[in-house]
Amino acid sequence: MTLKLAKRGTVAPFIVMDVLRAANEREAKGDDVIHLEVGQPSTGAPQKVIEATQKALLSDKIGYTDALGIAPLRERISQHYKDYYNVDVPAHRVVVTTGSSTGFLLSFLCAFEPGDKIGLTAPGYPAYRNILRALGYQPIEIEVGPETHFQPTPEILDNLGVDLDGLIVASPGNPTGSMLSTADLQILCAYCDQKGIRFISDEIYHGITYDQRANTAVEFSDNVILINSFSKYFSMTGWRLGWMVVPENMVRPVECLAQNMFISAPTLSQYGGVAAFDCMEEAEANVALYAKNRELLLNELPKAGFTKLAPSDGAFYIYSDVAHLTNDSQAFCRDILEKTGVATTPGVDFDSARGDHFMRFSYAGSFEQMREAAKRLQAYLK
Repeated sequence: MTLKLAKRGTVAPFIVMDVLRAANEREAKGDDVIHLEVGQPSTGAPQKVIEATQKALLSDKIGYTDALGIAPLRERISQHYKDYYNVDVPAHRVVVTTGSSTGFLLSFLCAFEPGDKIGLTAPGYPAYRNILRALGYQPIEIEVGPETHFQPTPEILDNLGVDLDGLIVASPGNPTGSMLSTADLQILCAYCDQKGIRFISDEIYHGITYDQRANTAVEFSDNVILINSFSKYFSMTGWRLGWMVVPENMVRPVECLAQNMFISAPTLSQYGGVAAFDCMEEAEANVALYAKNRELLLNELPKAGFTKLAPSDGAFYIYSDVAHLTNDSQAFCRDILEKTGVATTPGVDFDSARGDHFMRFSYAGSFEQMREAAKRLQAYLK
C-alpha cells in the first residue's frame, strides 16, 4: 500500500541549489568551479562574533532562550535602527528568528488566512512563492521590468485586477539588486495602508548598497512586517539567524507560533549576533569588495555579450536579459558550467513566465574569481 503525500510538498525546487549540486559534483571530480550561482558571501563571520560565540560556548548559557530571542540581542537590534536609520523601533517589537526563512513563515501565518492573495514581483526570490503555495495561500506574481526599475508601483497594483491581501517587496531585491527610492518606498507603504494590504518588507540586503543607502519600511508605517537577516551583510549564512520587526498587535501571535514551531533561534548564534553590530568596519570592508566586483562585472560582462543588465543598486547580483543568446536559460547555464567551469543561475528560478530569457550572476566571491569568470565568459561567447 502506498500512503499519500501532501500536495504542499510538491512546490517547485529552488533551482540555484540544483546548480550548486552540479557545481559541487564537478569539483568532486577534480574540475575547478567559479561560483557565481549562490548568494553567499565568500567571507566568514566577523572576528568579534566568533569570539563572543566561543565565550558563550564555554559558559553555561546554551539552553533554550525566550521564543522572541534573548533580550540583549533584541535591544541591540533596536539600537541599530536608531543608529543606522534614526528610527525608533522598540525592542519588544523585535523577534529573533532562525534565519529570514523562519521570519517569512511566521509573518505569513500571522498575517494571512488560507486562500489569501499575496503579491510578489517577478523576477523575485522564488522561496516567497513556494512557501506561500505550501501554506495554502495564492501567490500573485507581478511582472516588473526596467521601466519601473524592477519594482512594483501603485499603478501596477491598481491594474492587476486582483484585490491583494499582502505584498512582499525586497529593496535591494534578488535577483536584480534594484532598489526603491525613498519617495517610492514611502508612497508604496502609504498605498498599502490605504488599501488594507499587509506590506512585508524583505530587507536582508540592507547595508550592501552602492550609490544610496536603503530606507527601512518602518520609517513610513507601523503596519509593515520587516524581515532581515545576519546572513548577507554580516556574512553569517550558516549561523541561521535573522529578525523581524512586527506591529504591536502581532507580537504575541508571533511569539505563540514561534514557541510551538521553533522553540527559539539557535542560542549560540544569538550571542554571536549581539557582537555583530560592533563589527561594522569589517562588514563595510566586505561591501567595498562587492563594489569592486560589481564594477568589474558591469564593465566586462557586456564585452562577453551580456549587454542588457538590471540596475544592481545593491545586494551582490547582476540580472541579465539573455534573450538574444538563448531561449532556454537552464540549458545555457548548464553549458556554461560544463565548458567554462563558471556556475550561474538560470532566470527560471526567479520568473516562471520570462525566466528562460534571463540569468543571474552573483559577485559575492573574490575579485580574482570575478576577473577569471569574466575572462572565461568572454572566451565562451567569442
